[in-house]
Amino acid sequence: MKKLLLVAVALLSALSYAETKIGVVDMLLLVRNHANYESNKQFLLSTEKDYQKRLDAMRAKLEEIQSEAQKLTEEYRNPMLAAGAKAKLENEIMALGQRFQEQQQKLRNEAMKTQQDLADNEARLLKLQADDIKARIESYAKKNGFDLVLDSSTALYCAGALDITDGVLQEMGVDPKEAKGRDESK
Repeated sequence: MKKLLLVAVALLSALSYAETKIGVVDMLLLVRNHANYESNKQFLLSTEKDYQKRLDAMRAKLEEIQSEAQKLTEEYRNPMLAAGAKAKLENEIMALGQRFQEQQQKLRNEAMKTQQDLADNEARLLKLQADDIKARIESYAKKNGFDLVLDSSTALYCAGALDITDGVLQEMGVDPKEAKGRDESK
């Protein structure tokens, strides 16, 4: 709501100037066609796979501990087992239970850490990409005399003549006809 209000105020103040030149861009289209979009996506996917391998190894260790505890529990249930052996097995089962809980906590901590790392990496890469796109929009706007450029998703309505996305794509070195993610039904 604040964003919409800000856009409305900006438009009203811009309209007060008779010669104000306004343009809109499809930021999503620009992001999808940025030179680093695919490499960033692949980096994030490979990083996620690496993290998943680590987490899977930790899960496998948990399963090993659980399996070992089940075997010892079966031995413990043997009615022919001597009291001393039973006490020893009980201690081993308790120790395995403690190891299991510690490993489970490590797994939880690692899962939270990896999710945070992935989110941080994604945010960092998106910010770099957004900063570059903003610089390209600014360059295009200055070259072509635009006073105000908005993201088309913030405008409730916009005449097609105000859309400068194709020009910014060209500024980015992308042929607008070849742009990935373009909805041809529009």
